[in-house]
Amino acid sequence: MSSVKQLAVRGAVWTIASYGLSQVLRLGSNLILTRLLVPEMFGLMSLVYVFITALHLFSDLGIGTSLIQNKRGEEPDFLNTAWTLQVCHGVILWFCTLLLAAPIAHLYQEPQFLWLIPVVGLGTVISGFNSTSVFTLNRNMAFGQLAIFELSGQLIGIVVMIVWAWLSPTIWAILMGSFASQILELVWTHYWNSGSPNRLIWNQEVVKEILSFGKWIFVSTALTFFAEQADRLVLGKLLTLDVLGVYGVALTLADIPRSITLALSGKVMFPAITKLVDQPREILRAKILKNRQPILIGFAVGLTLLVSFGDVAIKILYDDRYIQAAWMLPILALGIWPRVLCNTGIESALFAIGKIQYPAFGQLLRFLWTSIGLWVGFSTAGLLGAIIAVALNDLGFYAAISYGLWREGLNCLVQDLQATVLLLALITSVLAARYCLGLGLPIDLLL
Repeated sequence: MSSVKQLAVRGAVWTIASYGLSQVLRLGSNLILTRLLVPEMFGLMSLVYVFITALHLFSDLGIGTSLIQNKRGEEPDFLNTAWTLQVCHGVILWFCTLLLAAPIAHLYQEPQFLWLIPVVGLGTVISGFNSTSVFTLNRNMAFGQLAIFELSGQLIGIVVMIVWAWLSPTIWAILMGSFASQILELVWTHYWNSGSPNRLIWNQEVVKEILSFGKWIFVSTALTFFAEQADRLVLGKLLTLDVLGVYGVALTLADIPRSITLALSGKVMFPAITKLVDQPREILRAKILKNRQPILIGFAVGLTLLVSFGDVAIKILYDDRYIQAAWMLPILALGIWPRVLCNTGIESALFAIGKIQYPAFGQLLRFLWTSIGLWVGFSTAGLLGAIIAVALNDLGFYAAISYGLWREGLNCLVQDLQATVLLLALITSVLAARYCLGLGLPIDLLL
């Protein structure tokens, strides 16, 4: 087994294990917090984080991706110039939150946004001072340290959140937990910097190189915001905050397979494929197909269980205020399959060879579908129509990725069709067995 493949296998194990533990922590904290805080708080914070995420994505310079992909990614001048850009970026983003708070509060008729958005935005300043060591660890596929970095930050944030909510059940519990996590991550990144400490340097040549690569990252991530957050932005106008909070619970659970593959794609597949991009395309394609097949089979089985029994988990884990999430979950979970296909190596391959325009176009198609489909779906079939529109929004993204792979000699369409047939056969068989056993269907609440 080649050294790159050994690192990738080890990274996959670390990533899945750490993600699994992360989800256990997230689910456990979610169950506790939903009993300590009212649903409106979760709906309110979900909108706040939409706007903070928007600022990040609308100004993404591709710094981290550049440090992983660029051959100069470990040179001191390159690292320090990238860090300087990152610091400036964080400070500028916080000033943007000050400017945007009032217009957003007026748009949503929610006075709390006036102070919530700038307070949450302080996190951009904190994370802006993170050391570049976290990108170096990712570049060198140091998965153990990356897992500790992420889990420790998440754990301290959860502890602070729960204790604060227990003592004072207000929205400040969520805010202070987030700050605690960000501060710990800041400390960790500098502790793990094995080289010289980052310092402010401005190398015009490096800046030009990063921005040249980052222009498509900027376009892609800006479109990603629209594609990823359009549902919350539109539903925030169509639904009450408590229903939006219920939708958020369903989406969080339905999104688990996509989140796992996204973690594998960014932390394992992208750096691994980057080390192989000099090989002929046919050889690179063969390696991707070979290593991707067992991953697709595993996720087809996992998604089958989530679609078939996710409603049972909702009914067991949450009280009656969240009962509508039971029928939302299977619909949303089935809809993320095209994105799972993209995240299992094929989108990473396009990033590794520098063809970022295809994912960018895919995000544009996804945004257009979501923004138009939500209004049409809600106006024709109410909440159910909106949920179906969200579930179908990854099809355009997958089409753009597949087209890019075909153009670049890395086509994986046949393998994707085979995996999709397997998924549908598994879901049909399990749902038929469930129905025959008298357990009903996941969408019985709609029937």
